[in-house]
Amino acid sequence: MPDVTLQSFGAARTVTGSRHLITVDGFSFLLDCGLFQGPRRESRERNRHVGVVPDAVVLSHAHIDHSGALPTLARDGYRGPIHATPATRDLCRAMLADCARINEGDARYLNKRREAGERLIEPIYTEEDAENTLKLFDTHAYDKRFQVGPGIHATFRDAGHILGSAGVLVEIDDGPTIYFTGDLGRRTYPILRDPAPLPDADVILSECTYGQREHEPVDLAEDKLRAVLERAVERRGKVFIPAFSVGRTQNLIYALAQLRKRGAIPELPVFVDSPLAEKATRAFADHPECYDAELQDFLSEGGRPFYPSWVRYTAKRQESIALNERRGPFVVLAGSGMCEGGRITHHLKHGLSDPDNTVLFVGWCAPNTLGRRIIERQPEVRVLRRTVRVRAEIRTLRAYSAHADRSGLLEFLAPHAERGGSLFLVHGDEDTALAFAETLRERGHGDVRVPEPYARYPLTKRS
Repeated sequence: MPDVTLQSFGAARTVTGSRHLITVDGFSFLLDCGLFQGPRRESRERNRHVGVVPDAVVLSHAHIDHSGALPTLARDGYRGPIHATPATRDLCRAMLADCARINEGDARYLNKRREAGERLIEPIYTEEDAENTLKLFDTHAYDKRFQVGPGIHATFRDAGHILGSAGVLVEIDDGPTIYFTGDLGRRTYPILRDPAPLPDADVILSECTYGQREHEPVDLAEDKLRAVLERAVERRGKVFIPAFSVGRTQNLIYALAQLRKRGAIPELPVFVDSPLAEKATRAFADHPECYDAELQDFLSEGGRPFYPSWVRYTAKRQESIALNERRGPFVVLAGSGMCEGGRITHHLKHGLSDPDNTVLFVGWCAPNTLGRRIIERQPEVRVLRRTVRVRAEIRTLRAYSAHADRSGLLEFLAPHAERGGSLFLVHGDEDTALAFAETLRERGHGDVRVPEPYARYPLTKRS
């Protein structure tokens, strides 16, 4: 039997920076190659190098904490294939270039305002690095087996998380089968098909982001969303929604379109203030093969899920700046979801101290990020090196998360308890992962582990 090992260079006992190295008799491949997201200084240092140069990369989906370090890898000399679904490649075309632009722009902005004697900040990578990375993509449709290396094949299975997202089934000649969930989506979630069932595998590498939490039902979230918008109209305030440009933004626009169609929410303009979101939305429009039946019905009835008349995409920087002077009420959807970069930081710098405004969080924020500090209602926060008082109303909606929650994960992983084999929990905070591991053991899952960062684990067939 071949010598097979697992080593996690990211998203082990933490949520971001997914990088899991599988080595088979000396041939290595990464499952994902994402950016670590956290405190700015720590993020810059951890993201300057991947830590390993593999022979191949298999990418589960396009979110930056799963794909964002690919240009760093290519800059450091990687020339192997990056295996992905066609929709993931199309999203990465926009996302990696955007990430490079944000890094370059933030570096310029901060360097202009650096104090005397402070070292110049260099971007993690450039747009040229991102462009060169795209040349390495090799795409494969769902459920089509492809070769990763000698005696190693993989198959993408629909993960139902974002457009093109996939779980990865790895088959090794005379060795163990491995299933990497990537980020697991939710059943009956809008736009996308449900996740494919857990396949039979000797080793499961599963995310556990929400392993200790349950999401609100989407229909209950609609009431909360309506209340936020009604208050904005009453106060003539602005509603800032930090949202990932891929997946969350499109789901929110679709949700707002359905509510507007039913006359359930006030009529007020919505600005999608993100060049990336505009490009990502085009990718959504280009891949109807990923849509679920509900969206297909909405389209057949004449609905415009991504381009309703009251939504404006503000691609130009001048349009974004003008929103700071525009009087409310209106809604701004802008990246990033954790408020660690992008245009949302500028809106927060100008609008966070106004009590008439609302900041509505619709997703999880990692510890030590600006988003988490605002959610914790710290009285003051640092935004683009400026101290800003938090006087705006802070609200959270958990229903729009595209991750499976505790119940969803338990249901998806249930077949493992009967089949046996090893189960590794990644992509979750340490406390969450350890607690969820104990929950799984109580439910009959035998070999459940929470890998340590950089530790090497042998992978074998079930006995």
